[in-house]
Amino acid sequence: MLYREAGQFKTSYQADGQIFPIMQDRIALLALLAVAIVFVPLLASPYVLSAILIPFLIFSLAAIGLNILTGYAGQLSLGTAAFMAVGAFASYNFILRIPGLPVLVAFVLGGLSAALVGIAFGLPSLRIRGFYLAAATLATQFFVVWCLTKIPYLTNYSTSGVITAQPIVIFGYNFDTPDRKYLLVLAVVAVMALLAKNMIRSNVGRSWMAVRDMDVAAEVIGFRLMRTKLLAFAVSSFYCGVAGALYAYAYLGTVEPEAYNLDLSFRILFMIIIGGVGSVLGSFLGAAFIVLLPVLLNVVAHSLTLPTSVASNLELMVFGALIIFFLIVEPHGLARLWQIGKEKLRLWPFPH
Repeated sequence: MLYREAGQFKTSYQADGQIFPIMQDRIALLALLAVAIVFVPLLASPYVLSAILIPFLIFSLAAIGLNILTGYAGQLSLGTAAFMAVGAFASYNFILRIPGLPVLVAFVLGGLSAALVGIAFGLPSLRIRGFYLAAATLATQFFVVWCLTKIPYLTNYSTSGVITAQPIVIFGYNFDTPDRKYLLVLAVVAVMALLAKNMIRSNVGRSWMAVRDMDVAAEVIGFRLMRTKLLAFAVSSFYCGVAGALYAYAYLGTVEPEAYNLDLSFRILFMIIIGGVGSVLGSFLGAAFIVLLPVLLNVVAHSLTLPTSVASNLELMVFGALIIFFLIVEPHGLARLWQIGKEKLRLWPFPH
């Protein structure tokens, strides 16, 4: 696939004598990032920042983590929310137990804790695959939530189980407003997304895709399955752990086990299915779709004055229909539709 894409880029270079398509994409990405940094905090309301943009970025980071494991390494996982919970609670305990620990360092340590848990629960992937592996990761979800609710030390002996997250203070600067939290989350997500993109293009990413396509052949040509699969679990869990810490500190403001339930795992899985499996861009598109769809459905339900029983279940029905649609019509999701539309616009209005 990489070599085929490389061939497509080479053909595009030859066809376009002025600006290379990759340079066009990079310029567009830089322009979009500049708009997100400069204009969005000035123009967006606090509600849009805190209720839409911040969760969109956090879910995009979690979807990238799941896409690394499922889309690129071919290891099906249903325990994404569990790894997010490990990152959130580990970050909370690191800040609580180690006085003066920087928040960003605590987020990294929380991601590393999630990576260790991911390696431990990724060991079954050496023997099982497919739906059996999905069942094993599903056990991770229930086990982690059970530990967080039954071990009082992890919740600082809180009777309610709901803990207020510590304030985000970096170099004496308090990130306590929606625009400041948005910029912090944007910076973390942009850096980690760039690292993920470069990692996928490296030898590590090629080894993941080789194992995904045919693990026996990958082992024959020299890839070590144990190292490759466990590395995918570790990197994926690290991304989910950091996303979980941001979810608790920048969005919820609390650290609680019930926020990382099975429903969250399925929502992130839906993001990569709708956005595109095996695509970093698809993670962002899928997250945007999942975050914005309930808002649009709520507006439609109120405008059509639908009954409460129908409006409450409309989101679930639409999600199910869209997943079936994308699995049948376009398995590569919104990322593939975006690529097709971009290629057509590049040739328009002279397709020949």
